[in-house]
Amino acid sequence: MSWDFETEPEYQAQLDWADAFVREEIQPLDLVAPDLQFVPPSKALAQVLDPLKEQVKAHGLWATHLGPELGGKGHGQLKLALLNEILGRSPWAPHVFGCHAPDTGNAEILAHYGTPEQKDRYLQPLLNGEIFSTYSMTEPHAGADPKEFTTRAVKDGAEWVINGWKYFSSNARTAAFLIVMAVTDPDVSPYKGMSMFLVPSDAPGVNIVRNVGLANEQKLGDGFHATIHYEDVRVPADAVLGGEGQAFAIAQTRLGGGRIHHAMRTIGLAKKALDMMCERALSRSTQGTLLAEKEFVQGYIADSYAQLTQFRLFVLYTAWKIDKYNDYLKVRKDISSIKATMPTVLHDIAQRAMQLHGALGTTNEVPFHQMMLAAQIMAIADGPTEVHKVTVARQLLRDYRPSKDPLWPDQFIPTLLEAAQEKYAHYLEQVGTL
Repeated sequence: MSWDFETEPEYQAQLDWADAFVREEIQPLDLVAPDLQFVPPSKALAQVLDPLKEQVKAHGLWATHLGPELGGKGHGQLKLALLNEILGRSPWAPHVFGCHAPDTGNAEILAHYGTPEQKDRYLQPLLNGEIFSTYSMTEPHAGADPKEFTTRAVKDGAEWVINGWKYFSSNARTAAFLIVMAVTDPDVSPYKGMSMFLVPSDAPGVNIVRNVGLANEQKLGDGFHATIHYEDVRVPADAVLGGEGQAFAIAQTRLGGGRIHHAMRTIGLAKKALDMMCERALSRSTQGTLLAEKEFVQGYIADSYAQLTQFRLFVLYTAWKIDKYNDYLKVRKDISSIKATMPTVLHDIAQRAMQLHGALGTTNEVPFHQMMLAAQIMAIADGPTEVHKVTVARQLLRDYRPSKDPLWPDQFIPTLLEAAQEKYAHYLEQVGTL
């Protein structure tokens, strides 16, 4: 039996470089270019980004979720998790490392399911950072529940015609193409009757009705999460990704790994909040002593450390299991549990850090309100927390059976005592009691 909590020295050296690189080179970029993550870079910005990307490539850390044939390393989920923990501290870092969402997930399914022609047209420019993409799945009336989706794609000769509404299609305003999930066979189970389509964003009938902003974005209609009306959008037969009826399987491939990446980036973000909490505790005094000497503050710090460490180990363990079994469905329970736990961990630690910073903590001069909003978004994105908790419970209950006696539980002490007395009756006859 082997049991080890250490990272191999060679990869740890790469992680150490990435840690310093993100802190010294990329996090300053977050401040001077805070809102450009999903906009094709200007010539001036490209002059900053391109050399950074070249350094990442030189250190063998570019798009490591992809195989060598696509310029990556084909790293498993455990290695990806450790890297994403570092990248989570910076909005720009995933872009510089070639693994920014949602493009990283879209690139992954294109690499796995795309034809050579689809890869040439969409995947390579996506990897080069020349274009952006959108995953257009959720619908206004249905959220993320595929059983309620009504967007349809109907075969018409050599083409498919797509009609329907999609909501929260992130980055559609700057995307070159969209991956659209649509019902292609309404007479079978939704898990077998939907398909994915690669749709150019400038195709006739792709109507962005409005671009929804997040809660902290003041200007209406200027966000990055589109409401889209697909109105008689025609695409050729070869626009289907992965084959007709394969949408659900593709979605699970995309979302399974993505949830691990999100979780580890969240850990990096929560660790940033914990670091700021500890720094504040050692820097400020009230009523004659440092905050660090107050028992309430010590409790905040201890609770945050325990919560973060437990969650981190759970995520790494799940990543290890994915690598071991190479089967997302086999660890579906753990992935859902991570997804359901993640928002609470980030919210709790960010809220404690905000509290320790007093009035400053509520301002836009520190990042806590963005962290707390991110926690709430995570509670909804990629399936709401409640759905994932139901998945965990159902999966867990499959390994259990009802009690043998419908009246009393199997661990009912009077019943167990009676069985134990019968088991050891010959001893009890000799000594009366044990």
